[in-house]
Amino acid sequence: MLLLAAAFLVAFVLLLYMVSPLISPKPLKLAGAHVVVTGGSSGIGKCIAIECFKQAAFITLVARDESKLVQAKKEIEKYAINDKQVVLCISVDVSKDYRQVENVIKQAQEKLGPVDMLVNCAGTSIAGNFEEIEIDRFQRLMEVNYLGSVYPSRAVISTMKERRMGRIVFVSSQAGQLGLFGYTAYSPTKFALRGLAEALQMEVKPYNVYVTVAYPPDTDTPGFAEENKSKVRTMYMYPQPV
Repeated sequence: MLLLAAAFLVAFVLLLYMVSPLISPKPLKLAGAHVVVTGGSSGIGKCIAIECFKQAAFITLVARDESKLVQAKKEIEKYAINDKQVVLCISVDVSKDYRQVENVIKQAQEKLGPVDMLVNCAGTSIAGNFEEIEIDRFQRLMEVNYLGSVYPSRAVISTMKERRMGRIVFVSSQAGQLGLFGYTAYSPTKFALRGLAEALQMEVKPYNVYVTVAYPPDTDTPGFAEENKSKVRTMYMYPQPV
């Protein structure tokens, strides 16, 4: 009887732990919050930055192309709701060198305060037959799509835990939920983000830091438009029956 009661108690605690994200945390107030968006110079990243800016957040955009960052900054600033809001741009490749990423996050925090929310949007894709994709492309996609989210997250997590407040968002893909024909190089990198997010959430939940994974479908972005032009995508995503 005691064993049964103990088993029931353990099961109840585990159930409570699993469902608690559904009733917590409290929504993060974006007014005055510092939001860092990687891959923020275009596409989903820029749109997220705009939506956060509309709610009076302070924004740090991180991307490789400095000219695109400057253009994105101008577009986002049009949505300012007060004269105190700031859009900071930092040019860096988030997938190459962790120390560089750590340094730019420190720069951003010195100017705009601790990071309240990090949105990992940096990513790229390639379509093609598995044995025809150059082997170094597999490595590059893993660097950009996976390590490009690991490095910024690692750079902000300690401060978030110390403050007992923070949100980290990983932008995966529907190709991160199921494998897609022609995406043998891309899908695994997006699957990896789910594993990272689930494991990280277990570590940081006691510190009131919460992790979210987004799984967007094909989205009308500059990157998708460029990919959609390629004959490779058309050939491998829509093969003719034989």
